[in-house]
Amino acid sequence: MTEVIEDIARTLVAEHRNGTRFHRLDGVEDLDTAYKVQAVYVDSIIGDNGTAGYKIGLTSKRMQEMCGIDQPIRGTIFTGLVKGSGARLSLADYHRLGLEFEICVRLGRDLAPTGVPFTPESAGEAVDAVAPAIELVEDRNADYSVLHCETLVADNSWNAGIIVGTFVPPPANLDQVEGIAYEDGVELARGKGADALGHPFVPLAWLANHLAASGQMLRKGDVVMTGSIVTTRFPTKAFSYRFDVSGIGSVEVSGA
Repeated sequence: MTEVIEDIARTLVAEHRNGTRFHRLDGVEDLDTAYKVQAVYVDSIIGDNGTAGYKIGLTSKRMQEMCGIDQPIRGTIFTGLVKGSGARLSLADYHRLGLEFEICVRLGRDLAPTGVPFTPESAGEAVDAVAPAIELVEDRNADYSVLHCETLVADNSWNAGIIVGTFVPPPANLDQVEGIAYEDGVELARGKGADALGHPFVPLAWLANHLAASGQMLRKGDVVMTGSIVTTRFPTKAFSYRFDVSGIGSVEVSGA
């Protein structure tokens, strides 16, 4: 089985290098296998990078139903792919770039496995700061009508980096903050913190428990993207986006 997992990870590395369109990979038939492949794949491409934290995806029931699973998914965020507000991107660096608008949390202390099962309250107590953020998604021109979630997970849940605004102390009632996404100054859509499974600390607790189940943990300083509260955007030409979150701040990204 180990050899099969390593072969699948090598296939992912080659397909990214060659620009192969995202497709279902044989041998990734369940989430347990998908995360094992993800671990090997991440080790294969991390290079001199460190890990900054994690992204959590599929934090809305609608997206879970579309993908045929009943839980969120996670991926690793590389330190070298964390950019500050105002970053400028090149579309040529991606097969197809997607932008997701989220609330990012930062851990002020470790969430050791001895704390399981974590609740949104106990996980949230470890958060020392939050920030508006935009996740960069690389879906390799996936066909969403035949999306295979297990392969998506194996492919590091499509994370290609994050753009993060200024971290501030978490406001009370984080579920009630409102996020508004703008394109070229024109409002696109809006959502609330509650759109991430009811509260951003709900997916955070899921992640802490999920990692603990495999002997891993969230550590002080880790950042966690808690899931998009605005529909993903896929720019195809020069673009400028801003994401404002009430009581927290703003984050901007542009490119061409």
